[in-house]
Amino acid sequence: MQKEIIISEASWKDFSQVMELERVCFPQDVWPMFDVLGVLSFPWFVRIKAEVDLKLVGFIAGEVKKAKMEGWISTIGTLPEYQRNGIGKKLLLDCEKKLNVPIIKLSVRKSNLRAIEFYRGLGYEFAGTWKKYYKGDEDGIVMQKEIR
Repeated sequence: MQKEIIISEASWKDFSQVMELERVCFPQDVWPMFDVLGVLSFPWFVRIKAEVDLKLVGFIAGEVKKAKMEGWISTIGTLPEYQRNGIGKKLLLDCEKKLNVPIIKLSVRKSNLRAIEFYRGLGYEFAGTWKKYYKGDEDGIVMQKEIR
């Protein structure tokens, strides 16, 4: 029997669990603690968590760039043992809805083919490359989705 996944707004109270998720999901690109605290505290960020039995198993943060009227997904991750259960999809679709803008963008490591396919499956398309954006000088692929 699959356990219930609860999707809700995250806050600064989730700091340590979000930091742990970042460490597990992005060992090469863990955000500094001040960045995590910022997305969990600043009012202009959309931040959503997925929990199973009160354990944070997924997280997404995004913000609206008002000058361009587009949204940016700052981070999205699901603990490995909870992947492929629809959690990432629920988080991303909920964040898109809450950002409420016509275009949403995100970046992903060029080598992260699984994530790229996940985003493509949800309507994201190639929008550009950021050369040597990630640690280790790996390029970042920018993807975007038009929201209708």
